[in-house]
Amino acid sequence: MFGLSDAEISAILHGKFENFAPPEQALLRMADAMADTPSNVSDALYAELRRHFSEEQLIELAAGAAQENFRARWNRVFDVGSDALYCEIPQHRSVA
Repeated sequence: MFGLSDAEISAILHGKFENFAPPEQALLRMADAMADTPSNVSDALYAELRRHFSEEQLIELAAGAAQENFRARWNRVFDVGSDALYCEIPQHRSVA
């Protein structure tokens, strides 16, 4: 199976990474840190990433995350949509 399930996408959107494998959790935290302004991956997070990935792997993974961040920010400037290739998951509201 390729890609993420709707449940996994929803978990990521809500910052709930605990059901992912530890390497995936670290990568998700890295992607979040790289998307912040200013972008900052802490020494602690970097040390955690190095427990799971080689320096070469991290260079490639960080480059991919940076490219997607660039593309997302670029698309916002020009209001570029998804051409219906992505269906946004509706926000679930809890009933109080």
